[in-house]
Amino acid sequence: MGGIGALALALVIALGAGAPAISAPLDAACLQRIKAQAVKEGVSRATVDRALAGAAFDEKVRRFATSQPEYKTPIWDYLAFLVDEERIEDGARMLRRHEATLARVQKTYGVDGYIVLAVWGVESDYGQFRGDFHVPHALANLSCGGRRARYFRSELIHILKIVDRGDVALADLQGSWAGAFGQTQFMPSTYRRLAVDGDGDGKRDLVNSVPDALASTANYLKQAGWVNGMPWGYEVKLPAGYSGPSGRKTRASVSDWGKRGVTHLDGAALKGEASAGLLLPAGRNGPAFLVFKNFNAIYSYNVAESYALAISHLADRLRGAGPFATPWPTDDPGLSRAERLQLQKLLLRAGYDIGEADGRVGPATRAGIRQAEARFGMEVTGRPGRKIYEKLGGR
Repeated sequence: MGGIGALALALVIALGAGAPAISAPLDAACLQRIKAQAVKEGVSRATVDRALAGAAFDEKVRRFATSQPEYKTPIWDYLAFLVDEERIEDGARMLRRHEATLARVQKTYGVDGYIVLAVWGVESDYGQFRGDFHVPHALANLSCGGRRARYFRSELIHILKIVDRGDVALADLQGSWAGAFGQTQFMPSTYRRLAVDGDGDGKRDLVNSVPDALASTANYLKQAGWVNGMPWGYEVKLPAGYSGPSGRKTRASVSDWGKRGVTHLDGAALKGEASAGLLLPAGRNGPAFLVFKNFNAIYSYNVAESYALAISHLADRLRGAGPFATPWPTDDPGLSRAERLQLQKLLLRAGYDIGEADGRVGPATRAGIRQAEARFGMEVTGRPGRKIYEKLGGR
């Protein structure tokens, strides 16, 4: 796993800040065992003590690790806030600013620079968002309670080794509740295995060095099986009433998909022997995509098809392509980040007590939406969609 930052961020957006964190001691015996193991594996006692000094029970970390959003985020909501005009415009500026670095990374690793740029954009908003949690303390919480404690203990020791080596300063270790950090959100074990020195300063600093972050992401994708010169995939058109196979793992040649009636968007026949899957993220009535091996490489970064599609689509938009040709099968589209923030402001203006307007649609915001939906005689869902946004006066 390259990073779980985007999925962790999606969970934070879905759950919101919620209740304030509760300060309480961590399991002291557990923490001592971790410290002893880290020292045994070569981490200096000074680094261990500094990194874990003040580690306390963090209710938010535990909650995010065990909670699920109240509803499964529809794919059109997910892409609406991950691939919005703001992220596309910011990406265009970053492309101009880091054009030479991206070109060098593409030449060195054979990975499409637009895909690397898109990962950067989705994972940390091009370095603008680093995360809300001090990584060693978050991992200590996950190591001493809850599911997958053994996995998170291993990740904690990895982060201590990174600090001890001097790649990243302890003060810079802000990341996700699950331990992913850096501008492209690597888990510590992935960082130690695949991070590279992209600027030649002898360190692998994915927090402060854009060249290191971009080169490391390209290296990850290369190791995940990226094929130089192959696209991630492209949108296609299904025949009326299509009832054939689908799925990222159900592979066939492009020509074979053509024989089943699938065509290019303009109706031209599909031809070629490359192996592809037919992705239908919203079912047979929504956009359809043929996806190749490179889509799987992107998928491995966060192990979610919605994530891989967001990266792929953002890369295409940064390249100059337009939105998908086939609309999502909904009459209530999702909202961009700016619109989510505006929705909260509209709820507050209408008198709904949802707390602070911060763009994160958590329990309080969803409760306000449900109240507003009931007031307008709408189906009560708590979902931040276009209909309630416009009912409240959004444009």
